[in-house]
Amino acid sequence: MRHAAGLFIAVSVIVTAVASYFAFLPQRSGSLGFWLLAGGPTLLLAALAAAWAHREELLREWLSPRWGDFSRGVASAVLLFGMAWAFARLATPSGSTHEIWLVSLYGQIGDPRVLQSHAPLVAVVIAVLALAEELVWRGMVTQLLADRVGTRTAWVWAAGLYALAYVPTAWSLRGGTGGSLDPVLPLAALGAGLLWGGMSRAFGRLTPGVLAHALFDWAVVMMFPLWGMR
Repeated sequence: MRHAAGLFIAVSVIVTAVASYFAFLPQRSGSLGFWLLAGGPTLLLAALAAAWAHREELLREWLSPRWGDFSRGVASAVLLFGMAWAFARLATPSGSTHEIWLVSLYGQIGDPRVLQSHAPLVAVVIAVLALAEELVWRGMVTQLLADRVGTRTAWVWAAGLYALAYVPTAWSLRGGTGGSLDPVLPLAALGAGLLWGGMSRAFGRLTPGVLAHALFDWAVVMMFPLWGMR
């Protein structure tokens, strides 16, 4: 069982790393291939995580809604957006050499006009992928790590692995940055992973984190992009 747990953690990191690298290559900018690579492997991992959690009688505990979940999710999403907004203005101000980090990232997501014209579909995709990532990283990966390192630090280790899985995007996005590495996604994954992991640790469930994750993604992609609306 210990070997199986380590295998799932390793596969989660490696599969996400490979998929994210190829998803964020410039030639897939705004394409269906980008969305399939960015989300497809995570959905497969989440299906395994959900089946495992159901067998271990954890799934209902993780996802059962409770009073206050929505307000916690909104408050956490607002906090994370504020941190992201501050980072964007301090580290990638308009006209700076680092602004290209955000330009390249948003270029991969696609034309804002196309996304807005398909807003309901985008909302569903964001919600499903947020749930899938929480099931994998704050759910199964964190639970498996807790069996090895203890519950007090497992969520921190999981956040580190979550960020590590997005490190390859620093190379795939550099095609749009003149050859310099783009650290935005790994840094974002680390900060967000710590927040969402801390929420799962504090509340003992995934639901508030799922809400925060989905609302944050919707905000930075559809409502208040960190680049292009300054």
